[in-house]
Amino acid sequence: MKLDIKRVFPRDPAKFEGLRGIRLVTALFIVLVVVRSCIHLFASDGGAHSIAGVDTSVEGGENIIAMFHQWGAIQLLLALLLVVLFFRYPGLTPLILLSLAMDPVLRFVSGQIQHLTTVGTPPGETFNSAALYLLLALFIASLAKK
Repeated sequence: MKLDIKRVFPRDPAKFEGLRGIRLVTALFIVLVVVRSCIHLFASDGGAHSIAGVDTSVEGGENIIAMFHQWGAIQLLLALLLVVLFFRYPGLTPLILLSLAMDPVLRFVSGQIQHLTTVGTPPGETFNSAALYLLLALFIASLAKK
């Protein structure tokens, strides 16, 4: 199998020359990102307590919720950009996968900078490693020629 790193920024972004299954799984990840973003934006607590397990009954709890809503707004904006790139420029699938793979990496880094105290394990923390490995595998596979 020959990998071509030039596929990250292809000459013709209108064509994806990799396996069709890679695009399908990438689409599923993008749907998950859109759903996650909408939860943070539209859930009454931004998912802070109901999903992430952050105690919002403390002083400043409303600010925590507001930050989760703002986080959802920016996540949704970026997710919609990925949707546009995915459909308009299929050849950018490797770049999209690389971007998606950076999410769990940066979540891990931010968690090391300042640990978030929760009453349970947030879903993002539970699935970070698995998502990273799957996205990296998809990224590498997207660089391969058929």
